[in-house]
Amino acid sequence: MRNDGVAGLLLAAGAGTRLGTPKATLELDGERLVDRGVRMLEEGGCHPVVVVLGAATLQVRGAITVRNPDWRSGMGSSLRVGLAALPPQAQAVVIALVDQPFVEAEAVRLLIASGASVAVASYGGQPRNPVLIAREHFEAVAEQAVGDVGARPFLRAYPELVTEVPVPGDPADIDTPDDLRRLQPH
Repeated sequence: MRNDGVAGLLLAAGAGTRLGTPKATLELDGERLVDRGVRMLEEGGCHPVVVVLGAATLQVRGAITVRNPDWRSGMGSSLRVGLAALPPQAQAVVIALVDQPFVEAEAVRLLIASGASVAVASYGGQPRNPVLIAREHFEAVAEQAVGDVGARPFLRAYPELVTEVPVPGDPADIDTPDDLRRLQPH
């Protein structure tokens, strides 16, 4: 299912300092995390998918890649770069993180189907990623995305706008070598 009004944005610029390598380059089940993230957004109905890179320079099939020259400053600058790179026809964006490889395309579909202008995936009552943000909020989200935070300051500042959407899947992220070992199939 493709929805030309909703773009996908995969934040994949970090160096993976605690992990020892950029997370985008990691492989799980023979697939790079960056490719898993793009596939999840595409299968969830996002078009186009924009990937923000920084520490690693990669070719990413099926996505528009943009480089965040200020990636060392944290996720906020990557979110700002990604929002600025979205095509004008994108009326909303689903923002996902490269280090959450078990988030499912169904989560993206449910966020889009919610019809909300701001929707957050909820796993067992816990809000996590991905999030959907309508274009009308892009500027406010970008203004508050500073340092190593993404949309969280915006979401906390405007709780009345946020719709939590229960979704399936596992939002576990990979931050350390132990996380990677624990999540690798045996």
